[in-house]
Amino acid sequence: MSKAIPRLLILGKNGQLGWELQRAVAPLGEVTAWDRNSADLSRPETLAAQIDALRPGIILNAAAYTAVDKAEAEPELARRINSEAPKALAEVAEKIGARLIHYSTDYVFSGEQATPYRETDPTGPNCVYGSSKLAGEQAVLAAGANHFVFRTCWVYGRHGGNFLKTILRLAKERKELRVVADQVGAPTPAALIADVSAQVIARCLHQGNAIKGGLYHLSAAGHTSWHGFASTIVEQAIAAGIPLALATSNIAAITTAEYPLPANRPANSRLDCSRLENDFQLTLPDWRLPLTNILSDILTP
Repeated sequence: MSKAIPRLLILGKNGQLGWELQRAVAPLGEVTAWDRNSADLSRPETLAAQIDALRPGIILNAAAYTAVDKAEAEPELARRINSEAPKALAEVAEKIGARLIHYSTDYVFSGEQATPYRETDPTGPNCVYGSSKLAGEQAVLAAGANHFVFRTCWVYGRHGGNFLKTILRLAKERKELRVVADQVGAPTPAALIADVSAQVIARCLHQGNAIKGGLYHLSAAGHTSWHGFASTIVEQAIAAGIPLALATSNIAAITTAEYPLPANRPANSRLDCSRLENDFQLTLPDWRLPLTNILSDILTP
C-alpha cells in the first residue's frame, strides 16, 4: 500500500513569509494556501469548520495583524487576529491530529535586556501588537505538544513590503536619510524562516511523534542596527551598479527618541537561537550572507 501524501495548509499566502512557505514546503506534500478572502482570521469562530473539512496534517499560520503602529488604535482587531485566531487554529489542530506551526515575534519582549533573548527569558511586551502576539503564542503552546511556535525578528524578503524595499526606494529618491541606530536585531529573510520550517516539517513527517514541538527562536545570526542595515543595503546596491541618489555617508544615525512612533519598539531584538540549532542540527547564517542574493534578485530587471 502506498503511503498517503501529506496535506499542508498555509494561512497568509500573500504575505512575505506565506509566499516563501509555498515554495519551501511544495516538495513535502499537497499544499493548500489560503489568503484572507479564503480564511478570515478576524472571524476566528469560522476557522474550525473550514480546516476540519480540509483535514490537513500540517497547518502553517503565516497570517497576522502586523501593522504595529495601527494596532495601537485597533487593539480589538489585533487581538482577534493575533490571539483568538491562533487559539482557534490550535484547538482544531488538536482535534484533527494536525501539527500547527505558528510564527511569533521579538515584540513579546521589552527589549531592555542587554543580551540576546532565550526562549526561557521573561516576556514583557510594551505595545498592543506585542501583547496580542504573546497571547497568541501562549494559546498555541497550551493546546498540545505537537505545536511549534517560531519567534523571529526583522523579517524582510523578495515579496511584499519591508524595510529592504523601503530603503531601496528612498535611496533612489533622496540624497539624505535619517535611520534609527539604537535598536538592534538580526535582519532575517522570510526565505530563511521558510526553509528552516520546511526542514522541521520534513523531520516531523519522517519521525512522527518523536518530534514533540515547542517554542523556538529563529533568526539570522549576528546583529546590527536599523542604521547599519540601511547602510549595508545601500553599499551593496551601489556595488551592484544601481544608480542611487543617496550615498552611505549621508545616512544619518538617529535615536529612537528622534523618530517617535505610536508603538514602542524593543531596543534589543536579538534572539538566541541555540536551542533550534542544537535540536535540529542547523547552522543559521550571518544576516549579511542572504542579503546579497536577495538584493540581486530584487535589483535584476
